[in-house]
Amino acid sequence: MRPSPAPAAGPLTGTVVVDLSRVLAGPFCTLQLAELGARVIKVERPGSGDDARHIGPFVADESAYFVSLNRGKESIALDLRDAGDRGLFERLLARADVLVENFRPGVLERLGFGWDAVHARHPRLIYASVSGFGHTGPWAQRPAYDLVAQALGGLLSITGPVGGPPVRVGTSLGDLAAGLFAALGIAAALAERAHTGRGRRVDVAMLDAQVALLENAVARFAATGEIPGPLGTRHPSIAPFEAYPAADGPLVIACGTDALFRSLARVLGAPALADDPRFASAAARNAHVEALHAALAERLAARPRAEWIAVLDAAGIPCAPIQNVAEVLATPQVRARNMIVDVDQPGVGRFPVPGNPIKLSDTPDPPTRRAAPALDADRDRLLRWLDDGLRPPD
Repeated sequence: MRPSPAPAAGPLTGTVVVDLSRVLAGPFCTLQLAELGARVIKVERPGSGDDARHIGPFVADESAYFVSLNRGKESIALDLRDAGDRGLFERLLARADVLVENFRPGVLERLGFGWDAVHARHPRLIYASVSGFGHTGPWAQRPAYDLVAQALGGLLSITGPVGGPPVRVGTSLGDLAAGLFAALGIAAALAERAHTGRGRRVDVAMLDAQVALLENAVARFAATGEIPGPLGTRHPSIAPFEAYPAADGPLVIACGTDALFRSLARVLGAPALADDPRFASAAARNAHVEALHAALAERLAARPRAEWIAVLDAAGIPCAPIQNVAEVLATPQVRARNMIVDVDQPGVGRFPVPGNPIKLSDTPDPPTRRAAPALDADRDRLLRWLDDGLRPPD
C-alpha cells in the first residue's frame, strides 16, 4: 500500500472534497482545491476509471494528461448503481464538505444523488456542478466539449489572423475557465457556510464561463454596434500592441500610453514617429494601426530579436519574445516562482507539471507534488477512515 497522501498545507486544509468529475473541467476545479490544501477523494468508475486515464500522451503506460490534472488526489472505484457502493458513496458524502460533479443534468437525479435529495440528507454539503450549459435553460441537456464552448461563446470568432479561418485557442479554455469559476464558487460557498452552517448549490456552465471572459469584445459591441472579429495579436483599441518581425524572429511590443510610445520611437531611432499626426495619440495610432505596424516593422527588422529586447527592457517598454513551451519551462522567472514542479509518479519517475499560481503568505509551496493515484488505490484507507467515524481525515 502506498503511503498516506498528506494533503498540501493551505487555507483549505481540513476540507474534504468528493470528486465525482472526470476528464478536465471538474478535475481542474478540484486540482485547484487540492493545491490550496483540500483533501480530494476521487470517485471513479470500476474497471476503467476517469476517461482521462486513457488520453495520451503516455509515459510508461501512465497518461501524462491524467497525472497533471489529478496529482495529489485519492481514488476509490464505486458503481453508483450498486447498492453496496451507493452506501459507501453516501458515507463519503456524510464526511465531506464539498461534492464536485460534471455529469449531464439529470444523470445524478436519476441515481438518487441530485442536489435536492443530497441537500436534504446532507444540508452542510456544498454541491458543485460543472456542465456544458448549466442546469437551467433550453440547452441544459445538450452535450458540450471545449471546442463547442469556444464556438458558441464567441471565442473562435475573435481568435486568429485577420481574414483567416476560425482558430481554436491552443489550450482548453472552455473547460479550464469553467473549472476556475467552479473553484471560486466553492470557496465563496465555504466562506458563507462558516456563518450559516448550510451548503449551497454551485452551478457553472462552460458556455457561461466563455461569455464571462469576453470582456473587451462585449464592451466594444455594446459601445459601437460593430461585431468584433479576429485581429491576430493586435489589441482592438491599443497600438502598438502586437507581434513584430525582428531580423531573426518575432517579438511582441505593448505600449499602452503615449509616454511609452514616445520611448519606443526614441529607442528605435525614429523620435519623429511620436510627432507624426497619425501616431501622436492613442486614438490616432489605433486609427492608423497598419501604417504604424509598417513603420515599426521596418525598423525592427534591422536587428536581431535579443538585441531589441535588451534595449526595450532597458527603456521600460513592455516586450517579449514569443516562446515555445520548452522555452517557457526554462524561463528563469517561471522557475523562480515555482511554476514548474515535479510529481514523483510510480513507474514514471520525476514528471514536470505546472505549479500553483496562487502564492499565499506563510503557506509552503514545495517544488514537488504528490503522485496521481492508481485506480481504486485508496479504497482500504478510505474504508478505515469511514469506519473511524468522526476522526479527522488522516
